[in-house]
Amino acid sequence: MKAASIVEFVRDTYKTDEFIPLHAPTFNGNEKEYVLETIESTFVSSVGKFVDDFERKIEVYTGTAKAVATVNGTAALHTALYMAGVQRGDLVITQALTFVATCNALYHMGADPIFVDVSPLSLGLCPKAVEEYLDEFAVLTEQGCTHKQTGQRIKAVVPMHTFGHPVELNELVAVCAKWQLSLVEDAAESLGSFYKGKHTGTIGEFGAVSFNGNKIITTGGGGMVLCRTQELGLRTKHVTTTAKVPHPYEFFHDEPGFNYRMPNLNAALGCAQMEVLEGYLSKKRHLAMLYQDLFNNTDFQFIVEPDYACSNYWLNAVMCPDEQTRDEVLAVTNKAGVMTRPIWQLMSRLPMFENALRGDLTHSEFIEKHLVNLPSTPI
Repeated sequence: MKAASIVEFVRDTYKTDEFIPLHAPTFNGNEKEYVLETIESTFVSSVGKFVDDFERKIEVYTGTAKAVATVNGTAALHTALYMAGVQRGDLVITQALTFVATCNALYHMGADPIFVDVSPLSLGLCPKAVEEYLDEFAVLTEQGCTHKQTGQRIKAVVPMHTFGHPVELNELVAVCAKWQLSLVEDAAESLGSFYKGKHTGTIGEFGAVSFNGNKIITTGGGGMVLCRTQELGLRTKHVTTTAKVPHPYEFFHDEPGFNYRMPNLNAALGCAQMEVLEGYLSKKRHLAMLYQDLFNNTDFQFIVEPDYACSNYWLNAVMCPDEQTRDEVLAVTNKAGVMTRPIWQLMSRLPMFENALRGDLTHSEFIEKHLVNLPSTPI
């Protein structure tokens, strides 16, 4: 298959000769009505009915005990890690094949990543690779899971559901239980994805979702912490709202907190987007099947959901036969006004994380050199 054939297919599918973005927001519901209502109410900041409504809608949809809205996905992940007990000087196992926000949240907590390989099945953190790393480099001590060489506590495991494809969560839960580790799901890309019938972000102790402009639904900027229990959720809400103790007029804060509250204006947009989420998911699944048909019987491999999962197909992706072909596809498509992107450079290659601890990254390195993301806006 030639790169030009991909351009032709995408243009035929989207029925336009204009520039085709990778993933654009879609507004065809009550977005204008709800945002205007917010403006007219004057409650455009952190207080207003839409924040509560949006949290409830996410709780009902995902089945989480408590959802807490935040200003963006990175803030949600930072909060989730904080609530899971990650502290300065701790180590956290995660994948090198991820968006930089995963590691930025760790960096700003003063924690250090341990990079472990991903599974070719899910493109996310591989449970077997995590267990092998721990068997070789970790030991259980009085302080918990401890790295043999550095003496640092290994506190948590953070898988990222890459492009919305759920990782093998049951296996990760078992590894975490064995090694006394907290499981925090980076579910930034996976709203609408289910692992064996359970929504991503609800199986670990905490999950973090993003509503950035390029996600499956958007609040402009925004995120959500999914909490496993009501008790954890109420404390998370308290921490993200500057830890202010309720009072008719006094300002008293009982612990250090974050000002991570989602504005009501953004939540209004989110409420309208949630009303059409199921339609988006259906359209995205249809688009993914069209891509799958395109690449059948070629030397390209379209990335499909694992057989244990139902993915939202947030970003469609294809594995090219070699690095040269990948580069050709990227060059030809982008020159033709069809936006495609390579997967992220491995976190272990970035200057701020190049000295981090790591295991074998064979699969991550292969995917980095072969994968291309394709236009994925629902149509």
